[in-house]
Amino acid sequence: MRPGSGIVPAVKDLLYRMADDALILGHRHSEWTGLGPVLEEDIAFSSIAQDKIGHAYALYQLLHELGEPEPDRIAFFRDAPQFRCCHLVEYPNGGYDFSLMRHFLYDVAEQCRYHLLESSRYEPLAQLARKVRGEIKYHVFHATQWVLHLGARGTEESHQRMQQALEQVFPLALGIFEPTEYDDLLAAASIFPGERPLQDRWLETIVPLIEQATLRLPALEAVVPAYGGRCGIHTEYLQPLLDEMGEVIRSEPEAEW
Repeated sequence: MRPGSGIVPAVKDLLYRMADDALILGHRHSEWTGLGPVLEEDIAFSSIAQDKIGHAYALYQLLHELGEPEPDRIAFFRDAPQFRCCHLVEYPNGGYDFSLMRHFLYDVAEQCRYHLLESSRYEPLAQLARKVRGEIKYHVFHATQWVLHLGARGTEESHQRMQQALEQVFPLALGIFEPTEYDDLLAAASIFPGERPLQDRWLETIVPLIEQATLRLPALEAVVPAYGGRCGIHTEYLQPLLDEMGEVIRSEPEAEW
């Protein structure tokens, strides 16, 4: 199904949110290459980063088919106010505890999102969701194993650091589910059920895993979600990253690479 003209803006908004999240987090993950605590983690984070950027490219390609610029133009020639990523993906990596907790909370959300999209009436997105199922499953497995290991089977220090990371990352992760003006329209068209149902499914998934890791999830009613990214209001960290990402291609914008 190609979306009707009345719903195209809603579909584009959904695609931009997903693609921008994947692109920016992919670049953040890539920064761990050569810096991981063990060689296996260098390989793992590099592989996951490559997958994320591949997912972003595929989503940008769907946008191009809906009349938006080519993927490279979308990725490298916009500034922060034009991006629709959540704040969670923008933050610098910090310590490995922060990156692992971000990896865990984000990828469980993505697994839930793509699972819902497998039955989307927008068939190109449903096909992509089915295609990346295995990659996202690996991402969630990797993140979950490390959270369980450092939370429940590590040292007192590792447990404490993962708890602190959870408390820091959780409000940012809630920003993944920032409501948009298009939620009801996408749900009515059976393209995507909406951010609130997605958040509910995410919580149902992460709560038992957090408990298994002997960590304490902050009370939802006491947390202020980090909203703003979906409408172009970003942290101080995004624009410098975009400048770095686009430095080469912007130096010769008309060149053929």
